[in-house]
Amino acid sequence: MTDLNKHKLELDYPCNWTYKLVIRQEQNIKKIIQEVLEQREHGVKPSKTSKEGKFKSYTLEVLVHNDEDRKALYEVLSDHEHIKMIV
Repeated sequence: MTDLNKHKLELDYPCNWTYKLVIRQEQNIKKIIQEVLEQREHGVKPSKTSKEGKFKSYTLEVLVHNDEDRKALYEVLSDHEHIKMIV
């Protein structure tokens, strides 16, 4: 198995970055994204609903300006109380 931690991701910044978010079905994705991104330009598309209908996934695309920005955004998203998983 390849250890991905040994390899640094090389990207040309700024670039669009995609996050996959999983939230509970009853949560409002627009409100969650507004809380996290505020006025930052982004795109959100619904993806899948879990088999039992409890969770919904969304694809979030946002412009990141550098590696620190990309990682910080990941941390803010993963710390949000209504986001159950982020990939």
